[in-house]
Amino acid sequence: MPDNTKWTAMWGNAMSIAEHKAEEYSKNLTLRYPVYAPFSGSALRFTFDNFCGTEAIAITRAVVAVSTGERSIDTTTTATITFNGQPSCTIPSGQTLLSDAVSFPVQAGQTLTISFYLSDFTQMRSAVLITGPLSGGFYSVGDVCGEETLPLSTTRKTNWYYFLSTIDILTEEKNHAIICYGDSITAQDWPDYLTLKLKREGITNASVIRRAASGTRILREYHCITYESYGLQGNHRVPRELTVAGADTVIIQQGINDIIHPVGTDVNPFRPMSDLPTVQELTDGLTRYVKEARKLNLAVYMGTLLPIYGWRTYAPFREDMKNEVNEWIRRTSLIDGCIDFDKALRDEQNPAAFAKGFDSGDHLHPSTNAYQTMADAAYAVLTLL
Repeated sequence: MPDNTKWTAMWGNAMSIAEHKAEEYSKNLTLRYPVYAPFSGSALRFTFDNFCGTEAIAITRAVVAVSTGERSIDTTTTATITFNGQPSCTIPSGQTLLSDAVSFPVQAGQTLTISFYLSDFTQMRSAVLITGPLSGGFYSVGDVCGEETLPLSTTRKTNWYYFLSTIDILTEEKNHAIICYGDSITAQDWPDYLTLKLKREGITNASVIRRAASGTRILREYHCITYESYGLQGNHRVPRELTVAGADTVIIQQGINDIIHPVGTDVNPFRPMSDLPTVQELTDGLTRYVKEARKLNLAVYMGTLLPIYGWRTYAPFREDMKNEVNEWIRRTSLIDGCIDFDKALRDEQNPAAFAKGFDSGDHLHPSTNAYQTMADAAYAVLTLL
């Protein structure tokens, strides 16, 4: 029997701000999230997070079980998640709550499912939007946490992850976590493909923990309901998002939104050109990230910024800024390695643009094939697996 003595994050997302809509509250709702377990263990603990909420939330009950299908669980494996010995909890605004440890045998490669029920009116504000082949969940009307299969007629898919931010597993000392930190590029598919790449390559001692939120910038954040879902600036994110049980490595890929967002108040009142940083300010921001990571004894890898030719705010001066930041990333001695995502995805004849088949169509986000290529590029550079 393995000696399980180390708590290590096996799954995780950032916690950001949900898009502000009129229907901001939910009631009598079950959320169910399948998660992939990259390694084995004997117990679990769950972080529920109301960091971005402005009101307290109450979780009526929560359970974990082994998944048997997209919406289904093996009910014979169901275990109750408790908080200070109680099956329910209240989480104040801005706060995070770690559950009690739950004895639960996990086999590497299993999919587990976490279900939790919100009985009363709940502000659905602390959340993050995530996509990828291993990502996505469901919400269902009523308390169906313990149901074998969520009812089809009262259930919908969602890629919004509400409140659940991290799952730790009590596992062997050899196992560790890799953090992927960034914006929408990282909130989308490539971290999932990195997990699948590790699985294919027989790497059984590493998890991939995604800490990413769409629209986020290193140096700025929005204070309006139109764009508040674009999340928090780096100084408000990094200290908490890099604190991950069992992590020894972080991959940082951020900065393009700082460059492409400002357009001038004549075009958009919330996006003044005064928000545009200098290249020095951007690299100073990335340097602060590295310093925070070093405080946690993390190895630091940094990914270059991707092509943006054809994006709606593209301009030569933005291209020049991006290229200068990328050259700094390639040359700096502050990090343990550069993952040259830009080189892996750009067109050889027109380096400002994505190579054929690598553009999702908006000229900013990669295609599925490109995300797989990003995962391969990250795998090739990492040395701590």
